[in-house]
Amino acid sequence: MKINHNITILALSAFVLAGCASVNMASKEESDKAKQFSAPTAGNSGVYVYRNSFVGKALKKDIWVDGKCLGESASDVFFYTQVEGGKKHKIETESEFSPNALEVFMEAGKNYFVRQFIKLGAFVGGADLEQIPEEQGKADVAKLGLAQPGTCGK
Repeated sequence: MKINHNITILALSAFVLAGCASVNMASKEESDKAKQFSAPTAGNSGVYVYRNSFVGKALKKDIWVDGKCLGESASDVFFYTQVEGGKKHKIETESEFSPNALEVFMEAGKNYFVRQFIKLGAFVGGADLEQIPEEQGKADVAKLGLAQPGTCGK
């Protein structure tokens, strides 16, 4: 019995110490403005990349758009950026062994939503990406906070 009790205490201690990962956040005003889902500037496409999964709350994962660091994600945050419309763009996320990528053709004048999610890995959680329909993406992003862009861990 004592061994089981010690294992339980150890597991609970690890959970409490792990906590949730955090990243630098943009101001509430910037976040609210991005959540208006306005059309991007002429010739561009808007890209919302977000993470809202319960799994992997203690993990941060880098996100890149066309090879440029968008930022380091954490639970319940989103990023917003604009890219050139009328072409395919590559969104990548750091994962357990190598980056996972999603390529999306983006029409000018439209907003696109990409969800990053954490999945089980061999040693740590990995991350992957999926394109989300606009209405679902808007509903998801409306509940999240805007992270400051441009800081990747690797």
